[in-house]
Amino acid sequence: MPKTPDEQAGRATWQSEYAYTGGVQAFIYGFPYIYNAKLRHEWVTREQDPDIVPYAAVNQFWHARRLLDAGFRSGGCPSTDSLYSLAWLDLSEQPIILSHPDMGARYFTFQLAGFTSDNFGYVGQRTTGSGAGAFAIVGPGWDGELPPGVQRVRPSPTPWALVLGRTAVNGVEDLSNAAALQGRYRLTPLSAWGTVGVTAPDRRDVYAPVPVTEDPLGPWKTLNAMLAENPPPPQHALLLEQFGGLGIGPGLDVETQPEAVRQGLARAATTGMALLREQFSSGDWARIVNGWRYPPPEEGRFGNDFLRRAADQSLAGIAANDPAESMYLLNFQDLDGARLDPKHRYTLHFAPDERPPVDAFWSLTAYTAEDLNLIPNPIGRYAVGDHASGLRMDRDGGLTLHLQPDPAPGDQEPNWLPTSPERAWFVILRLYRPGPAALDGSWSCPGMIRRD
Repeated sequence: MPKTPDEQAGRATWQSEYAYTGGVQAFIYGFPYIYNAKLRHEWVTREQDPDIVPYAAVNQFWHARRLLDAGFRSGGCPSTDSLYSLAWLDLSEQPIILSHPDMGARYFTFQLAGFTSDNFGYVGQRTTGSGAGAFAIVGPGWDGELPPGVQRVRPSPTPWALVLGRTAVNGVEDLSNAAALQGRYRLTPLSAWGTVGVTAPDRRDVYAPVPVTEDPLGPWKTLNAMLAENPPPPQHALLLEQFGGLGIGPGLDVETQPEAVRQGLARAATTGMALLREQFSSGDWARIVNGWRYPPPEEGRFGNDFLRRAADQSLAGIAANDPAESMYLLNFQDLDGARLDPKHRYTLHFAPDERPPVDAFWSLTAYTAEDLNLIPNPIGRYAVGDHASGLRMDRDGGLTLHLQPDPAPGDQEPNWLPTSPERAWFVILRLYRPGPAALDGSWSCPGMIRRD
C-alpha cells in the first residue's frame, strides 16, 4: 500500500535525524583523516610561500627557511621556536630511511605520526641521541631486512605517515646554522639506500579533497577515501559497521544514500566542526592549575578517545607531542577565572624558583582563539622565552612577562608578548623536554594577572 505524504515526510524526518546524530559521531571519529587529507593535498600540490608554508613531493622533506610568522594561516597553533622539517610518507610499498648528521648540543626532534594523528615514534635528542644516525620508518606489516647501521623504529599504524621535524633556533642570527643542519637531513627509500645521488621521485599524486563549500558531502567523500587508503584498526570494526549504514566507511559512497540521509550528514559535518572547536576552547580536556590547562598523559596518543584525538590533538596541533618530549600548557583565562580579553593587559610573573623546569628550553606564544593562528603585530614578535629573546630579569631574580596589545613600558619591552587588540586570544607555554617536576605535577605555573 503506498505511503501517504505525511508518512513519507515522517520517514524522511527520522532518517535525517538519525543520519545527523550518527554523522556527528562519525565526523568526530573521522576528523583527523579529513584534516590530514586536506593538509597533505595543500602541502604536496600547492606552492604558496615555500619559505614558511610546507610544499614538498611525497617522501621528500620540506624545510622552513625562516621562522613562522603571522603569514602562516593553516592554524594548528604553530611554534616559532624552531625550524620545521615536514614530510608526508607513503610507506605502502617500502620503508623510508630518515637520516641526520651529528647535531651536537642543539635540541631537535622528528615526531612520527600516523594518519589518525596519533604518534607512533620519535627520532631525536631525547629518544635516539644527538649523534648521526639512520632510522627506518616502516608501514604496517612490513617485516623485511634492513641494511647495516639502519635502526628500526616502531612501525606506522597506517600506510601514510607524517614526519614533523623541529630544529631549535636561538634567534635570527642562528638561522643559517640551523638551516645548514636541515640541509643534511635525508629521506631515502629503502631500495635506494647506499646509492649516491638517488632521491625519491617528484611524486604529487595525492587525493584531492572536495571543499565543503563546493559539496556539502565533501568531508564524507574524503573520509571514505582516506579510510580505504589508511584502513582503521580491527578494534574499530563494530564502530565502522554502524557508520556503514549511513554510507560512511572505507570505499563507500554517500551519494547512494537517500536524500534525507544526505541532508542529515551535511548538517552533521557543520555541527561536528563547531563542536570540536568549542571542545578545544573549553579546556575541559585538561587538569587546570592557576588557569593553565595541563595536558593528560595520553596527549599525542589518544587512540580510542576519539573526541580528544580530533579536537585536542588533530585540530589543535595537527599532531601533538608526547608530554615527555614537550608539554604544552594552554591558558584562556586570568587567575580570577575571567576569559582573556583583547581590551585588557596582563602579566605573568615567575618568582626566582618558579621558572619552568626544562632540560631544553621554554617559550610562551599567543594565538587567536577562532583560527588558532599567530597574532599579527608591528614588531613581528610571536613568542618570548628563555632561549632567544633576551628577557630582562627582575631585581630579585624573578621574571615578569607583559601580555598586551600595546608596548610594555620602559625597559620591559623585551618581556612584551603582543596580543590581539580586537580578537579573543589565548596562550601556550611550551616546555621542551620538561623536567620531572613538570611531568609529575609538583611544579605549578603561576596564573595570569589582569593589570587594567
